[in-house]
Amino acid sequence: MSLLKRRTILGALAASPLLGMQSSWAQSTALKISHQFPGGTVSEGDFRDRLCRMFAAEVEKRSKGSLKFEIYAGSSLMKTNAQISSMRKGALDLSLVPLSYAGGEMPEVNIGLMPGLVTSYEQGYGWKNAEVGKELNRFLLEKGIVVLSWIWQAGGMASRGKPIIEPDDAKGIKIRGGSREMDLMLKAAGAAVVTLPSNEIYAAMQTGAMEAALTSSTSLISFRLEEVSKSLTTGRKGSYWFMFEPLMMSKAAFDRLTKEQQATIMAVGAELETFARKSAEADDTIVANVYQKAGAKVADMNDGALKKWQAIARTTAWKDYGEKNENCAKLLKLAEKTL
Repeated sequence: MSLLKRRTILGALAASPLLGMQSSWAQSTALKISHQFPGGTVSEGDFRDRLCRMFAAEVEKRSKGSLKFEIYAGSSLMKTNAQISSMRKGALDLSLVPLSYAGGEMPEVNIGLMPGLVTSYEQGYGWKNAEVGKELNRFLLEKGIVVLSWIWQAGGMASRGKPIIEPDDAKGIKIRGGSREMDLMLKAAGAAVVTLPSNEIYAAMQTGAMEAALTSSTSLISFRLEEVSKSLTTGRKGSYWFMFEPLMMSKAAFDRLTKEQQATIMAVGAELETFARKSAEADDTIVANVYQKAGAKVADMNDGALKKWQAIARTTAWKDYGEKNENCAKLLKLAEKTL
């Protein structure tokens, strides 16, 4: 066969629609997913780790193996607070992490853990298609972050002493809030705040460096805080602590993928939101059973106490956040429309 004829045949094959469809999946890419939570399996363990493993398995399947993932649980790849910054720089591909952890570099993201602003799962998940969600998504894209799965979690407070329900209960207590805004509200209630990521709470409470901690129901379970607590205030009947903790991807990594790969990643991420919500709501009830079994006193937030906390938040955390810059003011105004 002549060289000219061979080139003609190869050119015709390359133009074939079937071959073109196959080639869009041809290049295999390995992506790293990092998170701070205990590792497990697809079927057992912290639901946030499970979600990452489910995401990885389903994307690999749908992309015909062109996308593969390496999952690093328990902050084994990098320090917890470095994850969002690393994604923005393109040094990390994906992470499931509380968005508010990046509040120091991007104050706008603290809208994701604003005390009393989100008080139900319905409201939180409604953000995705509401004006506030679209504006937050736009802002994150500009900062180099693509949100794949919108995940909200209610939280409760573990305590080495009595249950902390009313604002007066927090006076003089060393408490971990989880964000600058949560800390402002706690300070106004008379608490002394302690700042650290959720995977460091156990050691701090064990030594007495911290007396109480606000965190998600899932973290209250996964980090075994019942072992260092005498009481728990749950979020199963409402909470002023709702955290936005999405599965995110570096825009730099996302942009390197084919259109088909991008579409697959976005589709799988959105589909897993139902699993995330059901799991978070289930953990709000499971956590009460875990702490009761360990001998801790379990209490629930009530509407009266919730409104007192919300009133403090409006004049402290919300005010402070809204005055940060124009982006913060806009996000807060849009979020208040969902109340």
